[in-house]
Amino acid sequence: MIVAGVMSGTSADGINVALVRVSDSRKGRAFKFLAHAQYPYPKNVRRAVLNTMNARQASVADLARLNFLLGELYADAVLSTQRQFRLKAELVGCHGQTIYHQGEPAPFLARKLAVTWQTGEASVIAARVGVPVVSDFRPADMAAGGKGAPLVPFLDYLLYRDQHSGRIVQNIGGIANLTAIPAGARTDQLLAFDTGPGNMVIDAVMDRLFRKPYDHNGEIAASGVVVQNVVRDLLRKPFFRRKPPKTAGREEFGRDFVADFLKRCGRATKEDVVATATAFTAYSIADAIRRFVTTRNQSFREVVLSGGGANNPTLMAMLANSFKPLGLEIRFSDEFGLPSDAKEAAAFALMAYETWNRRPSNVPSATGARRAAVLGKISYP
Repeated sequence: MIVAGVMSGTSADGINVALVRVSDSRKGRAFKFLAHAQYPYPKNVRRAVLNTMNARQASVADLARLNFLLGELYADAVLSTQRQFRLKAELVGCHGQTIYHQGEPAPFLARKLAVTWQTGEASVIAARVGVPVVSDFRPADMAAGGKGAPLVPFLDYLLYRDQHSGRIVQNIGGIANLTAIPAGARTDQLLAFDTGPGNMVIDAVMDRLFRKPYDHNGEIAASGVVVQNVVRDLLRKPFFRRKPPKTAGREEFGRDFVADFLKRCGRATKEDVVATATAFTAYSIADAIRRFVTTRNQSFREVVLSGGGANNPTLMAMLANSFKPLGLEIRFSDEFGLPSDAKEAAAFALMAYETWNRRPSNVPSATGARRAAVLGKISYP
């Protein structure tokens, strides 16, 4: 079965579509990457999405309109990818655009609730593309007591597990998350969690200081000097000390965090601020690996990197320096046949296939769920 996976991350920079072929075999799941395409959001759409994520109050009418608009844009992206590569999907898995995620229960009207909201109307996608759509993956895991994230470990285990070598699979999107797969591990032996910000703080700083959506090739960060005491102080925040499973989003590292970050940087040059934001991402990843992964298991030798952050050479250089004391070598998901930018979209294609076959695809050891759960809801054309 050819499945289209659709992903738009917390950076809200656009839409990723991955086309994959998935089937069942005697040896388990057969997975083959076929094609990938990216579609940036129009500037006004990106601004609307970011404003919705950051809003303390929002118009119900605008939220409804954004839901249907994103459904149209997701459908356009799938159809364009199919035309470009002359392939036809039989099923779509769409993560949607996260506008709120709170993995930890908090009081609301006399109940303690963990909640999430991904928008982008799946019925619109199904009607336009003409195939069933699996969407809204996170709530089923949360209903089973999980944090609804990370979900990508299901794909990580399929692609990167090895009988003889332990691997840490590190994705750097808006938020950074890892999956630690010991040599010969079963799924219940995986450790996975959000390490903190990926590109989110860097992009927000670039927007505030340079009116650019991101630091192209890490060039601005490379021209600055890291304000080390800012990074050191931020890594003392409770999130980084909290044991996994844990999840993060704009609620932790969004507008309020960035305002505090800029204040902490004080009179540093704009280039130094971007360098410091980049170092913060790199050091927080390395700190999480040291604190929660390598101290438990000494067998890890490789970190497999993916996501948009893998395209930032300055960030990659900082990570390489941070990994040296841990004895870890950097590799990229491209080396395993899956482009870095396509991995999350491919993951939701795989999970859609599992849902279509009524099989669970969360990893309870990663999300903290009490049980395995079939994820998502199905919309028909």
